[in-house]
Amino acid sequence: MKRKPPDRKAQAKRAALNALRRARRKAERAGVKLSEWEGEFLGSVEDRLKTFGRAFGDPEKGAPGEALSALQHLKLKEIAAKAAGEKKPLARRRRTRGKPKEAE
Repeated sequence: MKRKPPDRKAQAKRAALNALRRARRKAERAGVKLSEWEGEFLGSVEDRLKTFGRAFGDPEKGAPGEALSALQHLKLKEIAAKAAGEKKPLARRRRTRGKPKEAE
């Protein structure tokens, strides 16, 4: 009897939901107080995943078959790092325009 191949969208949805729950649980266990915005972010993304199967509407914001956009992944990593007790959030690089400065 042939088995059906796994549904990638369902796998991505499950993985994203588990990551959200894991980040919230980790923060609670460590006694880290999430900001109001971070708590709201986790809740709203979880609701959108349950309702729509993914948390973003614009297909250009995330890869096909993914449940979270690139920026949602980044914010989730920052929340998980905060829950783990890392002191500073993940560094974001600023883009500069023009020529790079030459060393003298």
